[in-house]
Amino acid sequence: MLEVLKRRGPSEVRDVASALGVTPMAVRQHLYALVEDGLVSFAAAPKHGGRGRPSKVWQAAVRADTLFADAHAELSVELIGNIKDVFGERGLDKLIAARTQQQIAAYGAALASAATLKEKVKRLARLRSDAGYMAEVKADGEGFLLIENHCPVCRAATACAGLCRQELDVFRAVLGREVTIERTDHILLGARRCAYRVRQRKL
Repeated sequence: MLEVLKRRGPSEVRDVASALGVTPMAVRQHLYALVEDGLVSFAAAPKHGGRGRPSKVWQAAVRADTLFADAHAELSVELIGNIKDVFGERGLDKLIAARTQQQIAAYGAALASAATLKEKVKRLARLRSDAGYMAEVKADGEGFLLIENHCPVCRAATACAGLCRQELDVFRAVLGREVTIERTDHILLGARRCAYRVRQRKL
């Protein structure tokens, strides 16, 4: 249920029930239990006419992030601090650059046989999901939206903004020069997810 809310964002009971294939009553009971545990929250849904009480919109609380992959957050933050102390910002930048090249090589190999941009983005989403990002792809006009519903390195990225810059460099490198990619949502800026708009570059 928490995974559904992470992937879909704020949702009404009937939407969660439909995604899980269970009754709204069963979902409602579990949601209230999760509220008591501090793992979900709710707000009144906007009313669009009609009478009766407004329905509720449910979403995963920040505390729920601890139940998903965190990539050893405390250790990562500590190591970033140690690298800065010992090697300085330039040393940290060199380390990030090396990691970027490693990811480009690995992702590039996985995407090499993809014949279309759609297949490339789908493969990239699978790779990111394997790494804990809960990634998915949605059609977006003439292109695609690569969505990451969870950030398993959020604490580390907060301590080192270069990690987020590196992600865009990796995506642009493996998707090719004929593609434009733009970050539209960013968890570190308060969004519930990170999202990237992918377009075929117009000639």
